Amino acid sequence: MFGKERSRFGEFIDWHGIKQEKIKEISKVSREIISRVCKNRDYMPAGKTMKALVAAVRKLTGKQVKSDDFWM
Repeated sequence: MFGKERSRFGEFIDWHGIKQEKIKEISKVSREIISRVCKNRDYMPAGKTMKALVAAVRKLTGKQVKSDDFWM
């Protein structure tokens, strides 16, 4: 989409104009993990991390996304 490899999570936040830094502030997940989650389609974050990221995205977009929307 933006000329770089992105995961479904990365594509979603790009589409909605959400900065990784904003997700970091809300989720309290490290910048390194957020970067990995956004770039690597095969990376599966820990359950607690996944929950925090989904909660942050929900708060920022108002959309009722689920972890299944990004990770299988």
